[in-house]
Amino acid sequence: MGTTDIQARLTELREQIRRHDHLYYVKARPEISDAAYDRLFRELLDLEQAHPELVTPDSPSQRVGAPPLDELKKVRHEQPMLSLDSLVDSSDVLAFDQRMKRELDVASLEYTAEPKFDGLSVELLYERGLFTRGATRGDGTTGEDVTVNLRTIRSLPLHLLPRSGYPERLVVRGEVYMRLDDFQALNRRMTERGEEAFANPRNAASGSLRQLDSSITAARPLVVTCYEVMALSGEAPPSHWDELDALARWGFPVPLHRRRCGSIEEVMAYHHETEALRDSLPYEIDGIVVKVDRRDWQERLGFKSRSPRWAIAYKFTPRKEITVVQDIVVSVGRTGTLTPVALLKPVEVGGVTISRATLHNADEVARKDIRVGDTVKVERAGDVIPAVAERVPMPDERRGDPFRMPAACPVCESAVAREGAYYYCTGQSVCPAQLKGAVEHFASKAALNIEGLGKKTVAQLVEAGLVRSLADLYRLTKAQLLELDGFADRSATLLLEAIERSKTVPLDRFLMGLGIRQVGQHIAKVLAREFGSLAALMEADDARLQQVQEIGPEISASLVSYFSEPHNRRAIEELIEAGFHIEAKQVPVSADAGLAGKSFVFTGGLAGFTREQARQLVEERGGQVSSSVSKKTSYVVAGADPGSKLAQAHKLGIRVLSEEEFRRLMEEGA
Repeated sequence: MGTTDIQARLTELREQIRRHDHLYYVKARPEISDAAYDRLFRELLDLEQAHPELVTPDSPSQRVGAPPLDELKKVRHEQPMLSLDSLVDSSDVLAFDQRMKRELDVASLEYTAEPKFDGLSVELLYERGLFTRGATRGDGTTGEDVTVNLRTIRSLPLHLLPRSGYPERLVVRGEVYMRLDDFQALNRRMTERGEEAFANPRNAASGSLRQLDSSITAARPLVVTCYEVMALSGEAPPSHWDELDALARWGFPVPLHRRRCGSIEEVMAYHHETEALRDSLPYEIDGIVVKVDRRDWQERLGFKSRSPRWAIAYKFTPRKEITVVQDIVVSVGRTGTLTPVALLKPVEVGGVTISRATLHNADEVARKDIRVGDTVKVERAGDVIPAVAERVPMPDERRGDPFRMPAACPVCESAVAREGAYYYCTGQSVCPAQLKGAVEHFASKAALNIEGLGKKTVAQLVEAGLVRSLADLYRLTKAQLLELDGFADRSATLLLEAIERSKTVPLDRFLMGLGIRQVGQHIAKVLAREFGSLAALMEADDARLQQVQEIGPEISASLVSYFSEPHNRRAIEELIEAGFHIEAKQVPVSADAGLAGKSFVFTGGLAGFTREQARQLVEERGGQVSSSVSKKTSYVVAGADPGSKLAQAHKLGIRVLSEEEFRRLMEEGA
């Protein structure tokens, strides 16, 4: 193909794709299959890659791909983006109608009524049919330039429809928002990952459109509806109704559920009908917008300082406390605990709009019998945390299936285990939802003791994608660290040296670092002393583990669950491949040890020992240290200001030692 033929084919492809985009995203009437559309788009991409000099700014291929911005620049609006006076009472709406008639000196008025979308207002500038700039409303006079982000919205035309008679220069006002099903799907993904979900669709749209990285915006399901011509070259349509028709003809998505009303009574009927439809609409609205239809009368009525005189927002009564459960998802917390969360149709509770509420745990869901599709009462526990209080039975309702906790983690697909009333992900360090907490614990003083690897640094490493597993710590380079905030040559060198030193570690500290549930410092030492090597411990079954003193059913179940999860075994293999040398820490036991089988509990402050030193003395002589007093306790050592453990010892008749008596016992070993 010659250059002329290629140019012609590119023009043809772009026009076809724009037409199919308009049919799919604006008209909801696709004419070709997804596969056929993909073939057209792939041909366009291939031709543009082969001939980059022929790429145009309005090509459908240019919606995504702009480099991240350092900041959102301020831009002054072509015309002020005014707000609307909000009315709720019908008497105020009737008074508005009387005022309009009085000021225009007319007996009757036509209005245009349309839904009031609950999203983010934007200004869109088109020159010669091409989208050239877009901005948020901001303070009404100045907004933020979000052109590159707006280009990612598929329902926004980058090029107005050819042969539609569009003006040379056009400024349009629209609303960016999320459809409710898309919003719930986004919140579901965020909730499962343990991330803070959006409170409502409006917050989601605002946060998505104001990203510095347009690729993030492109991944969010935003749509736009346009409803006002702010300025244009040439003659304006004679009425707002004609204005909406013109916008649709030029290729803009416009409000479909709109009505031209011959009286204020028709407006109020439309308001009543629309409020009744509110819960069945695919998007969130909080009222209707009412405008005097004729533009020349709009101009006569004029403006107040912050709002037009000829338009109002006729709001709906806010939803209160009762709403519908649209989905139940499982959130994975930083420690791996799985919490069922109800995704709700947005509802106002205590002056705050919420769209998600905790269901606490699986037992609570079963007790309250909450299912997808149920109508529920929502409350804010302690006036802070939204929670589902109870189900509200509805006449003739058809209920969904009972909720069941998943067998696999929704984030990493590791096995799910149960501990009491709670379920947890066994993936731990391999689970993205738990990764920050897992790395912090791994590097802590009681575990690998990696100096310089604190909470802030861990967060930076994970968020930058440099650490996706524990083994990734041992692949870090100085160049990567120097890209992070707060790192210079010296600090980067010191952290890498600390990470390298941690490769040689006693078995008990390594076990502590893995963060296995129920395995703290003491149990880690017990396991290291009993099994001698990591391999032996990993192969131990439940029966073998419970033969070890101090290892009961809960601890053994946690160990078996952890080491039977393939993701965890692979994580350990990667650490060993990174060069780890795990030393079996055998606690030396004196030849004349006379404390075998004896259990000690400490309470109060010791003057001559730290708790760790006292523990080590007991363990070297064959004894064990426990944190609680029971009938199996041999001695309670009471220091200064002992706590309730002393009273418990007296109650159970357990021998109490002073610090001096404890010292003599350690010296005698019997």
